[in-house]
Amino acid sequence: MTCLTIDTPRWAKPLLKPARYRAAHGGRGSGKSHFFAEMVIEAHVIDQNRRTVCVREIQKSLSQSVKRLLEMKIEQLGVQQYFKIQDTVIKSRHGDGQIIFQGMQNHTADSIKSLEGYDCAWVEEAQSLSQRSLDLLRPTIRKPDSELWFCWNPRHDTDPIDVLLRGETPPPDAIVKQVNYSDNPWLPDVLREEMEYDRARDPDKFKHVWLGAYVSNSESRVFKNWSIDEFEAPADAVHRFGADWGFAIDPTVLVRCHIIGRKLYIDYEAYRVGCEIMDTPELFMSVPEAEKWPITADSARPETISHVRNNGFPKISAAVKGPKSVEDGIEWLKSFDIVVHPRCEHTINELTMYSYKTDALTGKILPILEDKQNHVIDALRYACEGARRASKVKKRVAVMPGGVSMPMAR
Repeated sequence: MTCLTIDTPRWAKPLLKPARYRAAHGGRGSGKSHFFAEMVIEAHVIDQNRRTVCVREIQKSLSQSVKRLLEMKIEQLGVQQYFKIQDTVIKSRHGDGQIIFQGMQNHTADSIKSLEGYDCAWVEEAQSLSQRSLDLLRPTIRKPDSELWFCWNPRHDTDPIDVLLRGETPPPDAIVKQVNYSDNPWLPDVLREEMEYDRARDPDKFKHVWLGAYVSNSESRVFKNWSIDEFEAPADAVHRFGADWGFAIDPTVLVRCHIIGRKLYIDYEAYRVGCEIMDTPELFMSVPEAEKWPITADSARPETISHVRNNGFPKISAAVKGPKSVEDGIEWLKSFDIVVHPRCEHTINELTMYSYKTDALTGKILPILEDKQNHVIDALRYACEGARRASKVKKRVAVMPGGVSMPMAR
């Protein structure tokens, strides 16, 4: 018989009690996902016939699931003898139990019936769960004593999971805990440094990302025309690259995107704070095909452009700046439906936080862009500069009286 010992942070102890709903919400670095992963493994060691489904709203591949985290916990806890890790599922060695991984987006009322006999559903990143998905999942997990587990970083108080578990009338059998980095006794130094950087530089971002506060600038947000989805660039995609240079505490950024119709797809980013000029080519090499395509870069650092050009990126050139170039570039980006690959975490963060200024006295939103949370966005503007300028000089043919055709700029 195995004696399993798991260190449990103080904040999590109430969640060790059985309940229909067990949930934790809060900021980055709190250890929420690690705690729930350990609970999953512990429950399956105790009951080798237990069945758990790990759920996300969108999951097009196992790379988006918590499977790797669970595999790591199995190894850390030394319980490999209880599990058979397969390509798409984790099975029990001494029973019929299993842990599966699914996305809710493609489920229907009929397909989700396959989960009716499961003991537990663990929803990771529950802030992304749609109302439709929540309405499908809750009555499906209905085996006696079955449970629903949720962990998430809050976005808005109107998100379905927040309305359900943090609203005026939460379910009666629910244990919901708020937890942040300060509650994690094992917070890694690298995360602590990231937290301190955000706390000093951007109080709004710090409150949302690290303290789990709701996004407070929803009305002043610049970009509302974007979504997160996994995709592969087509073989004939025209890749566009943009670079923004960092200084002592700002990041150096390279972003890759392509345009299809009225959709702008962002699939790769490179991002490093305090990147030295000598290290910039190495950073850029982490973005596929960056050395083959033109790169449009911030013109403020000609010496960096020259160094990068001489070290493997011959097609890099400086962006053309002028009056209202920032505002025009942002408005042009807003005219697209933007799709961001989930691996582009910094892009997602900036699209979430980038906002217009607000009058401190009246609270009125001003038509002035905040000069923060915009390093990736600046790189994106540069990447699309050529396409934007080309769109401004497109010509149409007007038929004049007498059948004479005349090209007219627009």
